[in-house]
Amino acid sequence: MVSSGLGILALGVLIGFWWRKKFFESKLKNIEHLSQKIIEEAQRDVINIKKEATLKGQDLVFQMKSACDKELLEKKREQKRQEDRLSQKEEHYERRTEQLALREAAVVRQEADLMKAEKKNKTQTEELNQLLEAQKDKLERVAHLTAFEAKEMLLKNMEDEARHEGGKIIRLVEMETKEIADKKAREILALAVKRYAGDYVAEHTISVVPLPNDEMKGRIIGREGRNIRVIEAATGVDLIIDDTPEAVILSSFSPLRREIARLSLERLIADGRIHPARIEEIVTKVTEEMEQTLKEAGEQAAFDVGVHGIHPELIKTIGKLKYRSSYAQNVLQHSIEVAFICGIMAAELGQNVKQAKRAGLLHDIGKAVDHEIEGPHGLIGGDIAKRYGESPAIIHSIMAHHEDVPLETVLDVLIQASDILSGARPGARREILETYVKRLDDLERIANSFTGISKTYAIQAGREVRIIVNSDKISDDSAIILVGEICRKVEKEMTYPGQIKVTVIRETRAVGYAK
Repeated sequence: MVSSGLGILALGVLIGFWWRKKFFESKLKNIEHLSQKIIEEAQRDVINIKKEATLKGQDLVFQMKSACDKELLEKKREQKRQEDRLSQKEEHYERRTEQLALREAAVVRQEADLMKAEKKNKTQTEELNQLLEAQKDKLERVAHLTAFEAKEMLLKNMEDEARHEGGKIIRLVEMETKEIADKKAREILALAVKRYAGDYVAEHTISVVPLPNDEMKGRIIGREGRNIRVIEAATGVDLIIDDTPEAVILSSFSPLRREIARLSLERLIADGRIHPARIEEIVTKVTEEMEQTLKEAGEQAAFDVGVHGIHPELIKTIGKLKYRSSYAQNVLQHSIEVAFICGIMAAELGQNVKQAKRAGLLHDIGKAVDHEIEGPHGLIGGDIAKRYGESPAIIHSIMAHHEDVPLETVLDVLIQASDILSGARPGARREILETYVKRLDDLERIANSFTGISKTYAIQAGREVRIIVNSDKISDDSAIILVGEICRKVEKEMTYPGQIKVTVIRETRAVGYAK
């Protein structure tokens, strides 16, 4: 029983080993078959990938070849164009060379002709000089004077006679015309100035904005100065915040910008909200309102003068003169004053009064934009008036009122005279002390530069200079000539508003003693 059981167990063990061996062999064959299948699929994938890569590579090579061919064709075309241009230039240069050669030959021929003519003229000149020398020697022997002495004597006699005759003619002409001309001119000018006496406005280059307290300065400056930078950038004005209590100073050479900045800052202070976005909003709004203000100022000026039919843009340009000054005289007020004075003088002379007023109002419009456009304000104003359809007579009077173009008509002279009257009347303009003193010194220096001057006095705030001459060196006739020479030198070397009166005084005294 035991042995049979052991035999069965041994048989079972053998059968188990055999079955396990068969199982593992079968599994190993399956694995090998699966591995072979995977390898075959991988090989097929590799072949497909190679084919796709080959096709893509061929396509890319074809595209690159096409691009290269196209680029090469374009380069060939460009090269062909350059060759054509070079060929044309070469032909042009060849033609120019031929022309230059022809010109050079012509110049050579002309030089030869000129040399022949010069030799001929030289020979003739030498012969003529010999004849003149012979005649001069005969004249010197007869007159007992050298040619130089005779020439000096003749020139001196002619100069003295010409000065004497010229002085007498000038005195006669002045005496004949001065009574009538001076009387009529004084009547017209006095009437014009008397009937119109306008106010003037003194402008400066700074404006002061009051603050409710010193804490507002910090809010205006802002964190790290951002608010003040935005204000300056938006208005084009420098803000000066110093130790001045409860005040901010606005500095700019443009009164218009300064006014926009002042109004904007006052509104920001009243509003209390001061930040970059609000600053830009307020400045934009004030600028738009200022445009309307300028238009209203121009319309009011035209209405006051009685001028109608001016172009709207020209009206706005006239309004800009309200914020422009010259020698501390408000240019808009000055233009209105010139219009009235010019109209009065035109009426006295029987000219067109409306045209004279229109030209007077518009004569300085170039000053409204002369900081934006280079050139004299008279020429700039003439261009503006022409652009907006003003008549040729008014355009020319605007351009001629400072003699940028020659004076041609009565209207030109009236505008120039009215401009001088408005600027030269007492109180119309302010000048700094240095300029005033320098003008007095220049007047006396110019007068003393002439010979025969005894004393010189600049009076009437530099609008008149009186010159006392030595009676033994300057005659009455020479005094007339001396006045003209001094006036011309003053006009050439000095710049001044209005006119300067030059008076030469010659006094003769006879002194005796009774014993």
